[in-house]
Amino acid sequence: MKFSIKIDQLEKQVSDVLVLGVYDSLKVVFDKLSLNTTTISHITSILKHGDMSGKAGSSLILYNIPGTKISKILLIGLGKEKELDGKKYQAAVRAMIYELNKMDVKTVTSYLQIASVQGGDIVWNLEHFVNEVMDVSYEFAELKTIEKKAKKTFNFFIASDKKNQKIFEGVLKKSFALAKGIELTKTLGDLPPNICTPTYLGKKAQEIGKEYGMKIEVLDQKQIEKLKMGSFLGVAKGSRQPPKFIVLQHNKGKKMQKPIILIGKGITFDAGGISIKPAGDMDEMKYDMCGAASVLGTFKTIGLLNLPMNIVGIIPTCENLPDGLAVKPGDILTSMSGQTIEVLNTDAEGRLILCDALTYAERFNPEVVIDIATLTGACVIALGHHASGLYSNDDKLAKDLESAGQISMDRVWRMPLWEDYQSQLNSNFADMANIGGRAGGSITAACFLSRFTKKYKWAHLDIAGTAYKSGKAKGATGRPVGLLTQYILDKLH
Repeated sequence: MKFSIKIDQLEKQVSDVLVLGVYDSLKVVFDKLSLNTTTISHITSILKHGDMSGKAGSSLILYNIPGTKISKILLIGLGKEKELDGKKYQAAVRAMIYELNKMDVKTVTSYLQIASVQGGDIVWNLEHFVNEVMDVSYEFAELKTIEKKAKKTFNFFIASDKKNQKIFEGVLKKSFALAKGIELTKTLGDLPPNICTPTYLGKKAQEIGKEYGMKIEVLDQKQIEKLKMGSFLGVAKGSRQPPKFIVLQHNKGKKMQKPIILIGKGITFDAGGISIKPAGDMDEMKYDMCGAASVLGTFKTIGLLNLPMNIVGIIPTCENLPDGLAVKPGDILTSMSGQTIEVLNTDAEGRLILCDALTYAERFNPEVVIDIATLTGACVIALGHHASGLYSNDDKLAKDLESAGQISMDRVWRMPLWEDYQSQLNSNFADMANIGGRAGGSITAACFLSRFTKKYKWAHLDIAGTAYKSGKAKGATGRPVGLLTQYILDKLH
């Protein structure tokens, strides 16, 4: 997809199709840059015949309307004007792409983004227009060889006056960078686990680091052993794929500026270990590295924007498989922090690799640390697939993430992290157990992680319900790259 700013009046523009929004009152969304009186009157008279209701998601194609050189006009229903919120606006953009895909067009002049969205402005609209177009146009077809269709692309012309031209160009740059980061995250998630291994993630991190001038380290097993990451290595023992510990550093801020640290869970396949999972839908456990993928996707966006900030990405990555050497229920592991962990369930492995990464993060004297993980099915039960679970030991950090989630439409919901839950992790034989029972499973997982975050401000995002979709729409969503990017950008101001 391509996006270009145009400052010409519509009468002077030439493209294959013009896209306009229509409310259910049959009011057409336009401004002084778009339609003249003759054109809008002609469209309004056609709508009065009842061929389109203006209902959200409805559409109508008009041909050879006077007052414009564009031969086709695609009308997209927006529903009630006063009820047009972010979700409905995104749905309208998706409806537009669905209709464009059925048409023989390549260049598109769009005015859909000038609709009045609750809580948004033209900048917000344009950002989400680009992101939604890129998101709905994504398709994983790298490994298809039969009936592989050529990907359809469009060149979108975005109207602007000279006053807003530079602002809009900046918005397009940011939105395109975010879209590319989300695209990378989705692609990594959708790759099969025999390709997207810990070694593969390490090579991808090296590519990003080299392309954008970042410092990159990919530690192997011997280096991990020297760091005494016994908890991480305990999980990795059951696989023939060697573990990797990836560290990316984007050092473009001031030398004394404390870094923001993003830690992504990178279990490239999770069979559950000795506590093996049921066979049904186990293929979806390739998505257990979506936390790692979101960190790499965010660093792709950061690199494209060349942000003047210090940001560190940490990714512990391995497989969790059953094997004669695999960690067993009842084993006790010693973490990098020195705390001991009784493993009661080997399928609660994400927290075992994250805890060592959280300890490693201390050496950077961070401003904040945010870990991202497909951590618990319990979070899916609690919040479904709409919001990611948010836990934090710092109220301001939590509020900043909540705000970033609202702006990016990549929302989170804060969950309790009370001391009351910590006792569920008590062990008779070690400092703690790795599970706390069925009750409050997502909370006790976060409580486990909190024991390794005493020295800095920390937040945990449980993305088990939001990182990917099941069923016919199976695939990675790219979340929470939008949230993380917005949070980082907000820190610039």
